[in-house]
Amino acid sequence: MKIQQIYTGCIAQAAYYIENKGEVAIFDPLREVQPYIDKANLDHAKIKYIFETHFHADFVSGHLDLANKSGGKIVFGPTAKPEFNAIVATDNQEFKVGDYTIKAIHTPGHTMESTCYLLIDENGKDHGIITGDTLFIGDVGRPDLAQSLVKDLTQEKLASYLYDSLRNKIMPLSDDLIVYPSHGAGSACGKNMSKETTDTLGNQKKTNYALRADMTREEFTSEVLDGLGVPPAYFPQNVMMNIQGYASLDSIIDKSKKPLSPEEFNAIANDTDAIVLDVRHENDFVKCHIPRSIFIGIQGNFAPWVGSLIMNTKQPIVLITPDGMENETITRLSRVGFDNVLGYLEGGIDSWKKSGFETDSIHSISPEQFSNELKDNSIVVDARKPSEFDAEHVENAINLPLDTINSHLDLVPKNEDFYLHCAGGYRSVIMASILKSRGFHHFTNVEKGISGIRTTNVPLTVFLCPSTLK
Repeated sequence: MKIQQIYTGCIAQAAYYIENKGEVAIFDPLREVQPYIDKANLDHAKIKYIFETHFHADFVSGHLDLANKSGGKIVFGPTAKPEFNAIVATDNQEFKVGDYTIKAIHTPGHTMESTCYLLIDENGKDHGIITGDTLFIGDVGRPDLAQSLVKDLTQEKLASYLYDSLRNKIMPLSDDLIVYPSHGAGSACGKNMSKETTDTLGNQKKTNYALRADMTREEFTSEVLDGLGVPPAYFPQNVMMNIQGYASLDSIIDKSKKPLSPEEFNAIANDTDAIVLDVRHENDFVKCHIPRSIFIGIQGNFAPWVGSLIMNTKQPIVLITPDGMENETITRLSRVGFDNVLGYLEGGIDSWKKSGFETDSIHSISPEQFSNELKDNSIVVDARKPSEFDAEHVENAINLPLDTINSHLDLVPKNEDFYLHCAGGYRSVIMASILKSRGFHHFTNVEKGISGIRTTNVPLTVFLCPSTLK
């Protein structure tokens, strides 16, 4: 049997391709499905099943497009109620892929329909388990995302379901079983995921805090719920697209990949509620950009930041992209359900300047210059996560995490000069673009963020773990 993990780093998501004897199963596919079809063609195999571990919140899955193009049958776990043709498996129902068996194991907790799939070889030996968002490497799925979908379903109830699923369905399985999760570090579907994307179940039993054998239900609930941030606003919208269906990606690209002259682009930007989204590198945006445009660079964690900061998947968007990156940008937006792209600026920022339209820039300085300018009464805003800030930060800095900026603009100094930085320069430019679009202009961006500041004489407050205090 061929088992291949297909990992997409920008959304920290793993799909799986399994082939045996000319039959293929795909698990949790991305919305761009042609790569799975190409793999099957290279193997002279046919896609038989498209398994979904649950209704995903952090991305729009490709099950519908893949089923339409390949003829494969969509499979969800027990209690799922998709609004399209699909097999809703029963607990322990088995499916054949060549000589291999795939057993659906209902594991409610992350969501009520969450299901893991046990992979059994031709000799009847359990080989691995695709765990979706039930079990990650180093963590388990957050149990607070499905509350709004079922009346009277609380995160505490979901955590209790997850406790039972892990102990009654997963932990009794063999220690040598390979765990294949749907996400790794960086995903918002958990809080403590490892950078590793596979492991043995036995090692997870030893190292994963949520699989401690002596853990009570109350302890599990407390620890799993502790430290969860607010789910990104686009999550429920993606869930509904995955339940109800969506337009094909091909039609979205055809509609969205519309070149706009500077005049057409300007008219849309001024006469509609469309957001101007600039996806170039932060260094290019800092030097020159269209006034009030929002920067989220395609080279970073693009799709999750779009979802967290733009929030409404129906929001009209016009794009400024690096040359030749229009298709890639539209595809990445569609991964998280942003299908309402009205077009892109033909010729990019250069055509905008040549047409005589106004441009803007961000005042940005090096870490060394920041070190020379910094005074005792200087205001410093740190755009990183609280955990990053707590570990190390500029003395007396203010922590305003980027993902909270839309709801915390009242905390930003309005008429006072301040410095803005993040970890490496990407997030601070995103925040700078949002602030400028909202009328905040009295700030200076610090290039390279804390990684650059660390090499200067700027005083830092550093958290010391107990072992370093001896």
